[in-house]
Amino acid sequence: MSNLFPACGSLSHFNRRTLLTAAGASGLCWLTPVAEILARDAEQTRSARAKSVILLWLQGGPSQLETFDPHPGKRIAGGAKAIKTSLPGVSLAAGMEQTAELMDSVALVRSVVSKEGDHERATYNVKTGFRPDPTLVHPSIGAVVCHELPVGGCEIPRHVSILPGAWPGRGGYLGDRYDAFQTFDPLGPIPDVTKRVSDERFDQRLKSLDVVERAFARRRLRDLEERKTLQSTTIGAAVKMMSSEQLKAFDVQEEPQSVRDQFGDTPFGRGCLAAARLVEVGVRCVEVELGGWDSHANNHEIQTSRVKELDPALASLIRMLKERDLFDETIVLCGGEFGRTPNINPAGGRDHWPHGFSVLLAGGGIRGGVVLGETDPEGGKLEHPEEFEMSPGKGIQVANIHATVLHALGIQYKKELMTHVNRPMAISKGDAIPELLL
Repeated sequence: MSNLFPACGSLSHFNRRTLLTAAGASGLCWLTPVAEILARDAEQTRSARAKSVILLWLQGGPSQLETFDPHPGKRIAGGAKAIKTSLPGVSLAAGMEQTAELMDSVALVRSVVSKEGDHERATYNVKTGFRPDPTLVHPSIGAVVCHELPVGGCEIPRHVSILPGAWPGRGGYLGDRYDAFQTFDPLGPIPDVTKRVSDERFDQRLKSLDVVERAFARRRLRDLEERKTLQSTTIGAAVKMMSSEQLKAFDVQEEPQSVRDQFGDTPFGRGCLAAARLVEVGVRCVEVELGGWDSHANNHEIQTSRVKELDPALASLIRMLKERDLFDETIVLCGGEFGRTPNINPAGGRDHWPHGFSVLLAGGGIRGGVVLGETDPEGGKLEHPEEFEMSPGKGIQVANIHATVLHALGIQYKKELMTHVNRPMAISKGDAIPELLL
């Protein structure tokens, strides 16, 4: 596993700057403003629409020009075509016909920029909201969501990665327990949940493990009490998961064939169907990966084949969430680590391009029918950035996308968490984008 994505340990920490600001001019009466702040934060959490996130991760860098920001007839299009959508004046790339019908329900940010043009570093950036830091490993957005929102009645992993590639969502400084549970094509078995011995032998193994743990704890009680509690809790949760009825959410074959056909007969389509079923039983974050977008050669062929899988799965996911009254409490986030260059290279491909790419958002508290920015139809960078960007001259930063999603979930994204080395770290360095929020 890459060294950008290892995991470590952590504790929550009230934002000390907020605390000091509240206390500053109040002397011994500082408790009153702090109480007001805590009440305000609790009220935001209660009023939040969203409860879960589904991340459709397009690993490899999808071309904005062949997906969400086409410029037909322009030099940078390289011959790629576009289609009209349900939103007047807004086009998507050819092949996105089903998604185009739902444009009034989704938001497009076509002005995302970053400083990371390497796959691993850019993936870290987009999944965590931070650039790689040699002194700290940040948690992915799914880990943050699971850390900050209540468990509820969920008996299975609350952070799930379906079809994971090299860099699935990790817990970072929040700890291994917030790593995504990794599984693959929903037609196959769920890993690590089936007993390999008889029930009687399994129960005996648990009893034997308990004896060993108790003996070990007696020898080093003070040092390991917290670890023992965590381990026993983890084992208990794992055993409970193995017999939980909620595991059926992974089984897409419980859905009628007509429903499965809508998503497409592909692992990604089945992954999106499973994602809808998983949030229905209380899973907080599901990441479904569709890889293969790295088109340094044969760009049009590669992007077209990927779009063919993406479009029906994305559109069917949104429709199903609406049909099952889950759309208002589930955020769908779709994008990759960067975009592709406006120029076609000698191999007929497009190279890495973090200077203006697209992300789609929909659901839980996200305003539909919104399009922010576009790339320059001639040069490929941002067009009239002063009209839409949050930081002059810099486009919409990845951290602002994170802050927007966290805000919609009722999470105080400016709050600081304490890392395993007692270093306070804000959940996000970005700011929520008002135009995207209801």
